[in-house]
Amino acid sequence: MIFGAHCSTAGGFCKALERAEKIQAECVQIFVKNNMQWAGRPPTPEDAARFSAEWKRLRLAAVFGHTGYLINLGAPPSANRAKSLQSLVQEITFAAALGLPFLVLHPGAHLGAGEEAGLGHIIAGLDEVTRATKDAPVRIALENTAGQGSCLGNRLEQLAAIYDRAQKPERLALCIDTAHLFAAGYDIRTAKGWNNTLRQLEALIGLEQIAAFHLNDSKTGLNSRVDRHEHIGRGTIGLEGFRHIVNDARFKNTPGCLETPKSDDLREDMENLATLRSLVKG
Repeated sequence: MIFGAHCSTAGGFCKALERAEKIQAECVQIFVKNNMQWAGRPPTPEDAARFSAEWKRLRLAAVFGHTGYLINLGAPPSANRAKSLQSLVQEITFAAALGLPFLVLHPGAHLGAGEEAGLGHIIAGLDEVTRATKDAPVRIALENTAGQGSCLGNRLEQLAAIYDRAQKPERLALCIDTAHLFAAGYDIRTAKGWNNTLRQLEALIGLEQIAAFHLNDSKTGLNSRVDRHEHIGRGTIGLEGFRHIVNDARFKNTPGCLETPKSDDLREDMENLATLRSLVKG
């Protein structure tokens, strides 16, 4: 697996790549705009050129994006749903300008309307967005969730339903978050449990759809459905739980990014990356 972390773009897009260099990351995830605002300023051609040059200079194996947290395609028709659709379209255009291959997206929350209605809204929203961005090469990587509140995507069957019913499944991908997977009830602490989970995913969607992993330990227990990230080895998945994950040969070239708590000096990212690398055989 290729190791990296989510890095802040505070100060400019290239600053995220500089932070990735500081922590000796091989891959990096970024926000393409403020993650708590509906709209943002597009990257200028100069921004994009500098970003591309820095990406090449650092020889980063993968750089990809994560959508803002306000976006909720699972919501019923409303002003916020309209803003969510507009925001996602904008972020895809920003990602395309920066040369990012995909954006990670939380599928959405049904807000009390129920699972089937929520999935219908997500699928309709994805169809609308892919039509509006038909010329963009950027894929939307659906992230599995812990299932907190009315969030959908905690069951692999829900992600499969989105794939099965979307008009453009080729525009979709997956991002598998280890903490969310565990909190949703998939016991990945053992190699057997990990392989059983992947066997289900293979049958429902296909492992080739996994574009990235979020490597996070979990503060909460199995099937807690509570989304709380912890440093690698200090949570309820545990150090041995990550050993078989990072050594899975099927994902030798797949990016795995940390989303664990960090301070301004990024020492926690460096510590977590060192821990992950120490688990790799050979």
